[in-house]
Amino acid sequence: MALNATIYKAELNVVDMDRHYYEQHNLTLAQHPSETAERLMLRLLVFALHASESMAFTKGLSTDDEPDLWQKSLSGDIELWIELGLPSERRLKKACGRSQQVIVYAYGTGAAHLWWQKIQPQLSRFKNLTVVRIDAAPLEQLAMFLTRTMELQVSIQDAEITCRCDDNELSITPENLLASG
Repeated sequence: MALNATIYKAELNVVDMDRHYYEQHNLTLAQHPSETAERLMLRLLVFALHASESMAFTKGLSTDDEPDLWQKSLSGDIELWIELGLPSERRLKKACGRSQQVIVYAYGTGAAHLWWQKIQPQLSRFKNLTVVRIDAAPLEQLAMFLTRTMELQVSIQDAEITCRCDDNELSITPENLLASG
């Protein structure tokens, strides 16, 4: 018997002073049975970091030929391909060929560090690739914000992220490992 996804509703208020983007998004997120709370909240956080009218969640874990999030042009071209986790070089090569820009949000503790050490030399040839690392500890704290219906405010200034939900507040500073050229 197949397990069903768990559905979450999020009212996301984005205050991005770095991009001068200020909007509210009413989102529905489906959590795959194998997806952790940390990963789900990272998807929501990354949505906030790149929020736009055309930013969208994809089928994610249930399909191999789509990223976790993407932004498409009106003509259907992929402008931004966003991967979460530790993708293979082969997957990144495919993504860089299909999209104008690719961003990887690597997360976790030791595994992310080992993945980066192993894959870094091969990635320098991709001129439209950015790799960002998010520490595991803030993601664990962010996962505590998760409820079936939530109101989340994400403020971004000078590349520092502040998340607020109810009376909880959390600051996250992503580490840029590779910037697209």
